[in-house]
Amino acid sequence: MQRPILAFAQDSVGDWFATLSCGHTQHTRHQPPFQSRPWVATEEGRQSKLGELLECPYCERWELPEHFVAFHQTPEFTEATIPAALLKDHTTKPGIWAKILVTEGTLRYHLDGSGQTFELCVGTLGIVVPEAPHHVEPLGPVRFSVEFYQAPKVVR
Repeated sequence: MQRPILAFAQDSVGDWFATLSCGHTQHTRHQPPFQSRPWVATEEGRQSKLGELLECPYCERWELPEHFVAFHQTPEFTEATIPAALLKDHTTKPGIWAKILVTEGTLRYHLDGSGQTFELCVGTLGIVVPEAPHHVEPLGPVRFSVEFYQAPKVVR
């Protein structure tokens, strides 16, 4: 899954990494002949890459960034109270992840961009990747809520 580059920083050994819109980071080393990224060596080069897309393997595996924190949880929904918007294709905003938490019954989770579906029940989380089209479908009586995650706010 490709994600825009938002910023660059250096790790503890001085290697550059990109921060992606999903919240994940990825090293952007210049190590010829394996990786040719001479642009990473200059501020101008790095600035020229802001907004460009970079493949994010963590999003492909639905891995919520470890440092993200919960900031909102919906009320509990049932098969009768699911908002219509959740039953049709929708996405979260850039950088916003979610967990679908089923407390009773079974909910089918459709990842529309990939054509995959999962049956979620008690103890099985549905991970929502930012900006990935998805919707849910109750399979009989069900109770669930959605918990939203984002990068921690920086206090200055």
